[in-house]
Amino acid sequence: MRILLVEDNALLAQGVCLSLTKLGMQVDHLSTYQQALNALGYEDFSVIILDLGLPDGDGADLLKRWRKNGVSIPTIVLTANTDFDMRLACLDMGADDYLSKPFDVRELAARLRAIVRRQHGLDHNQFEYGALSIDFSKCEVHFRGELVHLSRREYQLLLEFAQSAGRVLTRSQLEQLTYGWDEVGSNSIEVHIHHLRKKMANELIKTVRGIGYTLVEVV
Repeated sequence: MRILLVEDNALLAQGVCLSLTKLGMQVDHLSTYQQALNALGYEDFSVIILDLGLPDGDGADLLKRWRKNGVSIPTIVLTANTDFDMRLACLDMGADDYLSKPFDVRELAARLRAIVRRQHGLDHNQFEYGALSIDFSKCEVHFRGELVHLSRREYQLLLEFAQSAGRVLTRSQLEQLTYGWDEVGSNSIEVHIHHLRKKMANELIKTVRGIGYTLVEVV
């Protein structure tokens, strides 16, 4: 799950990024209206966390521009404004959820997981696919009943496969969803896929020649 956090409070942003990263999410942080407006022209994100009080513009206006321009990425609005009418206005503008400051990052993480579950048609935090089992809330992976220890990158990559089970994902898509800016090596995706196969089963992730990779149901 790749998250875009748009928040001008550096201390808050640092804490959110650190906490969500520990939960297996990839977080990219921007602090201004203009940066966020530009970023969505060439980047792919699973969810956006948007602060309304940005130094160079109104986050609500940014949300309206995104929706007008066809950006449908689910968005959670963060704001210190607890006014009920503001909450309704944000939802009507296209926000998918609303969280008032101060907040517990565990609640934010739960809301992020809920949004992504809805996106991918999952109805709870447990993913079962043949011998593979993933508990999204605990960040635990089991294969054939055994706990599998994965690195953060391996876990992030496996989540993308799980959330797109039955679909073929290109290398470019996997890089966009799994890595932040300036983090991708020349063969990083292939290395992590090799490790996932080695730790579980070689046939778990199938290479679709000339296209990409797909998760296979293994018993």
